[in-house]
Amino acid sequence: MKYQPLKAVALSAAIASGLAAFGAQAAEVGDVLAAGADKVKAAQAAQGTVDRIADQTDTLLQEFKQVNKQIESLRVYNSQLERQIENQKIMMADLEESIENATIIERGIPPLMANMLEGLEAFIALDLPFESDVREEAIAQLYVNLDSARFSNAEKFRQILEVYDIEAGYSSTIDTYRDLLDINSSGSEVEVDVLRVGRIALMYQSKDKSQVGVWDNAAQSWVELGSEYRRPIDKVFVSPRNCRRRM
Repeated sequence: MKYQPLKAVALSAAIASGLAAFGAQAAEVGDVLAAGADKVKAAQAAQGTVDRIADQTDTLLQEFKQVNKQIESLRVYNSQLERQIENQKIMMADLEESIENATIIERGIPPLMANMLEGLEAFIALDLPFESDVREEAIAQLYVNLDSARFSNAEKFRQILEVYDIEAGYSSTIDTYRDLLDINSSGSEVEVDVLRVGRIALMYQSKDKSQVGVWDNAAQSWVELGSEYRRPIDKVFVSPRNCRRRM
């Protein structure tokens, strides 16, 4: 009977030892579980960080692609601007050359107009002497205007061309007018009706129709025609006043 207490004591000791061992193991398991939980939390935190970095990387990648597109667009735009600038430089060079040429041309216009007037004056002097006063007065006025500061070169040139146009029109028109002519080369002028047929012929008829004649350009004088010309010439005269018509 005295062994039973010992057994009880031993059993208690064993139980206590087992409990202690179990407690130690449980503590170790708890530590392991706690460490595992920490690792899980750390892994979750790391994964969250990775996800954030991945999102940021994707965002940066999209921004990078967008910036690349903008850069490419800017390259195309800059290339186009460079071509436009080159074209503008060429245009500027052409304009500068045109301005220089215009300056040269402008300096050459006054001598040209003077030569045109001289040529026109010489032509009228050699032409049939019809409406001489009007034509000579037009030339004289052009000389006055040529030296005047009231008119631009463009206006002076227009005036000269206008007289040229009038002179050209004489070649294709028939005209009758009344004038005072020295038909007898005596120094005294007689009022007659004049008939101009283009620049082909210049004839006169006295007021009483008794005398007719024609201008001899080679002799630079009036030549009286025979009586056989009176009726044909009289038929051509439409009026003793200006009656210009085309041939």
